[in-house]
Amino acid sequence: MTELGLPDAIQACLFDLDGVITKTAVVHAAAWKRTFDAFLRQRDGAGFRPFDEVTDYNEYVDGRPRADGVRTFLESRGIELPEGDAEDPPDAGTVHGLGNRKNDLLLELIRTRGVEAYDGTLRYIEAVRAAGLRTAVVSSSANCRDVLRSIGAESLFDVRIDGVVAVERQLPGKPRPDTFLAAAHDLGVQAKAAAVFEDALAGMDAGRSGHFGYVVGVDRVGQADALRAHGADRVVQDLAELTEPGERA
Repeated sequence: MTELGLPDAIQACLFDLDGVITKTAVVHAAAWKRTFDAFLRQRDGAGFRPFDEVTDYNEYVDGRPRADGVRTFLESRGIELPEGDAEDPPDAGTVHGLGNRKNDLLLELIRTRGVEAYDGTLRYIEAVRAAGLRTAVVSSSANCRDVLRSIGAESLFDVRIDGVVAVERQLPGKPRPDTFLAAAHDLGVQAKAAAVFEDALAGMDAGRSGHFGYVVGVDRVGQADALRAHGADRVVQDLAELTEPGERA
């Protein structure tokens, strides 16, 4: 499997969506910032400390299910809100209300900005499939299928475990490994025979705790050391690097 930069025992590849397949991580970060800044400004007034699109995003919300991201970030600021429920309106002062506000803003940004794919990732997935390996997309996003369709990539995956499926199956999200383990199970392989491709620190934690055969950290924002510290076996800036001569697994 050296032509793919993977150990020979790997039989399947599990890819995160945002930041690995698509250039939507920056759009997610912008939607989170607008959501949290409006909330914090209303709560704390002119002296509020804004949400940081790099540090706060990477540490507290990237890769996590939406409600978990709300809870984790607010906890970092010593704030606790009522849970509410998934049907809360976006102006509700609840965890789910804030999450729904963020999702509304995200969909607005996607409509206005569109969605782009990382060409290096798409080429790599095509090479993986040509080599006979099975593929899955594993995302906390409830919009995963629509995003894949928008870039014409839905057919590149044998299995999709996303926010919708996770709710249906009651799977806890990253940093727990359950969604990745479900993808491996649906592909008919053991975790040790699957490689995880992630850009989020929570995704690295999931790959490590799930005992997957190989974990690739995709560094889009200059956090290579943090990705390694959270469990990456190898860090690349683009998946195309895995097929280039040089460093191998």
